[in-house]
Amino acid sequence: MSGLAAGTGVDAVALPLAHEPLPAAEVLAGSPTTAVHALTEMGGVEIGIWEMTPGSATDTEVDEVFVVLSGHATIAFDDPALPDLAVGPGSVVCLLEGQRTTWTVTETLRKVYIA
Repeated sequence: MSGLAAGTGVDAVALPLAHEPLPAAEVLAGSPTTAVHALTEMGGVEIGIWEMTPGSATDTEVDEVFVVLSGHATIAFDDPALPDLAVGPGSVVCLLEGQRTTWTVTETLRKVYIA
């Protein structure tokens, strides 16, 4: 964890991130990579920065609220009762633990998450 302390800040848009390829079993299209930088933990909740490059991949979610800082994507849910979400800068999204999703990123997506 980075150790973002009370009274300090970080430029969440410019923060350098170290990307890694996604597991091949999760990738549906392209060669997306992801990066995560945990900033701090408060009351057992992690706050950090996450980024994914263009491509499509599946995921199983955790309880999370996030705000998109930059980029664009569509999040499709395996649950047919939930509509696809088109997200971009300023989007605020709530995901629930266990939801199965497919992320299709068209422009590198960076978000601040609380999970």
